[in-house]
Amino acid sequence: MQDLGVQIPDLLIKQNESLAKYTYTKTGGEADLFAMPKTIDEARALVHYCHEKNISLTVLGNGSNLIIKDGGIRGVVMHLDLLDEIVRNETRIIAGSGAKIIDVSRFALESQLSGLEFACGIPGSVGGALYMNAGAYGGEISDVLDAATVLTRSGDLLHLKREELAAKYRKSTIADKDYIVLSAEFTLELSERQPIETKMAELTEAREAKQPLEYPSCGSVFKRPPGHFAGKLIQDSDLQGFQIGGAQVSMKHAGFIVNVGSATATDYMEVIHHVQETVKRNFDVDLETEVKIIGEDK
Repeated sequence: MQDLGVQIPDLLIKQNESLAKYTYTKTGGEADLFAMPKTIDEARALVHYCHEKNISLTVLGNGSNLIIKDGGIRGVVMHLDLLDEIVRNETRIIAGSGAKIIDVSRFALESQLSGLEFACGIPGSVGGALYMNAGAYGGEISDVLDAATVLTRSGDLLHLKREELAAKYRKSTIADKDYIVLSAEFTLELSERQPIETKMAELTEAREAKQPLEYPSCGSVFKRPPGHFAGKLIQDSDLQGFQIGGAQVSMKHAGFIVNVGSATATDYMEVIHHVQETVKRNFDVDLETEVKIIGEDK
């Protein structure tokens, strides 16, 4: 990897960068090499370089629904936070992968475009939202997503239409084929500002009342099992307040695991496993993690 700076001279590169500052849980080990492309061309060049040199490449958004293990990540971590441009074209919004989906929903409000109100409290990036077809309060990204520009792992640029993205509950073609999102296009509807603003205010109030926003967390940890609600199963298992190290099952919302003080990724993993084992024993239900877990054990 010594010649990476020569091959892509303007690329922002850091060595042995702590990844804890890039995750919402405030946990995680170091990246061997941490790169932040400022343009699509830089991102494409980096992906192509890693493919040609057979170097492991991990793509990182804004780390909202992510646990990075304490051993960190080998190879190159590409952080797309700087690809954050948001523009309007009539009733369409085009947003870079690194833009926060909350900011896109606010941009839609200012543009008097309706359809993204449900996303006003989703903390992830556009790329992460597409990867997992993020949703909240009855809406999903796939409801308004029209197209996406992605990179394959060999560096090929693709423009995928809605039907090619095949989005389902917390899944998509992007995840299945491990594409790297560069930008997304959303088709919305013209509306008056007031009803959009009112709806967003209602959803924000509901989120603040129910979710433990006062602590670092990775959001909803588990997928909704068929016929059940993960939070209810955890609550009925008397697991709220269960804690290992600094990681605790939230007292406010049982579906969240919060960092109440100096938690490690290992603490998180041990709490997750205990919750899964307890719910399985009590209700014979398998809880599948919604949070993405990457990296190496320490």
